[in-house]
Amino acid sequence: MNDPRWASIDAFAEQNRDAVLRDITRLVAVPSVEGTPEPGAPFGAGPKAALDKALEIAAELGLHTYNADGYIGWADTAPIAEGQKFLATITHTDVVPEGNGWDADPYTVRVRDGWLLGRGVADDKGPSILCLYALKYLKDSGIALRYPVRALLGANEETHMHDVDYYAEHYPMPAFCFTPDAEFPVCNGEKGGFSGELVSHALNGVILDFQGGVAVNAVPDRAFCVVNVPADRLTPAEGITLEAGEQPGTTVIRGWGKSGHAAMPAGTVNAIGLIVRYLLDSGICTEAENAYLQVLRTLHADTDGTALGIAADDGLFDPLTVVGGTICMKDGVIRQTFDCRYPTNTNPETMSAAVRKVCGDAAALENVSSRVPFYIAADSPAIQTLIHTYNDVTGEGKTPFTMGGGTYARHFPYAVSFGPEHTDLPLPEFAGPMHGANEGANFDKLIEALKIYILALLRLQEIEL
Repeated sequence: MNDPRWASIDAFAEQNRDAVLRDITRLVAVPSVEGTPEPGAPFGAGPKAALDKALEIAAELGLHTYNADGYIGWADTAPIAEGQKFLATITHTDVVPEGNGWDADPYTVRVRDGWLLGRGVADDKGPSILCLYALKYLKDSGIALRYPVRALLGANEETHMHDVDYYAEHYPMPAFCFTPDAEFPVCNGEKGGFSGELVSHALNGVILDFQGGVAVNAVPDRAFCVVNVPADRLTPAEGITLEAGEQPGTTVIRGWGKSGHAAMPAGTVNAIGLIVRYLLDSGICTEAENAYLQVLRTLHADTDGTALGIAADDGLFDPLTVVGGTICMKDGVIRQTFDCRYPTNTNPETMSAAVRKVCGDAAALENVSSRVPFYIAADSPAIQTLIHTYNDVTGEGKTPFTMGGGTYARHFPYAVSFGPEHTDLPLPEFAGPMHGANEGANFDKLIEALKIYILALLRLQEIEL
């Protein structure tokens, strides 16, 4: 690294390792799954508490802070004048539900063999702390900034992103923004999103209950179904266990899979899909139940949409992905959610028609929502600044990429996602992915990311925005 500022950046990051770990631990300790709206807490008490904690940490670091009615908050290197161009980072302090399969308390950070384990260490509380420390460096260094820098802290990214909608409606947008909520090097395009529910008729048959999944955008690692059939009439299968139900003559069928992010389903095992196949193969359900289960079997048959008839690949993005996220039963009606990430050569109308064809008379497609793909040219000045900075620090020679994950970047006129994950860094067996159990982040890589972010924000000062 031949940048004259590197020695100072490197020293700052290394000297603050313990402080960074301390503050990640403090932020992770605040459970922040979306809850019931309250006054001053539009996304529930948990997200509000986490946003408050992040702003508390920012103030301790000497940054100027602001809380925008509990929707979103930020820290600035210096007050930003009206009409002044500024740079921004944006992370989020809300998390997906902790889910199942953890080896310890999800909200207590553990350090094991150089890895941090805890809900949010990677997505996105760890990166939130990195951004605050990057701004601390910029402020404390005394370097004159052409563009002040704002670290935006969201509270609703994992569900609806109403936090950034609120910001866009009420506050000025940055000249350029990056979000540390994905993988390195630089993601300059995100697939579109298509989601909805596959809803049964009132079945009132053999299935008494069916529940599974913790989030629409996560592959469920466990689910259960209660059936009005004695356990001695059923046989265990791979990924399936059986136990006697609370009511005489009933059985609880449990599916045991492997969780992961809906945008990256490779290697996951969907517990709902395991139960659906088991029910159909066992032959215990009514004709109406079987008809609906066949629809679900088609959904769970693959993760590229081939069985549903919606597979797509445009050569720019990775191919389409689709997973079933949650399932619930109430008053005899089963609702199965799905999460689809799609490239540019299809659209929600085409996919809706295909899914309705699969549903036939056995199910209804309801509560459909979608977002279009977005793409920023890789040769734009800010993106080139980020990719060159990453490569200068790591020596890797990487190029920008596109992905299936959806981040805040698509909500800004000029924005990308920028680390801190490394897809080529294998997870140890004791750590899990974002949205999974034992969510893990390599601490050395987080500290390296802090250095990259500081240098990138300095270099962005040198281009015309």
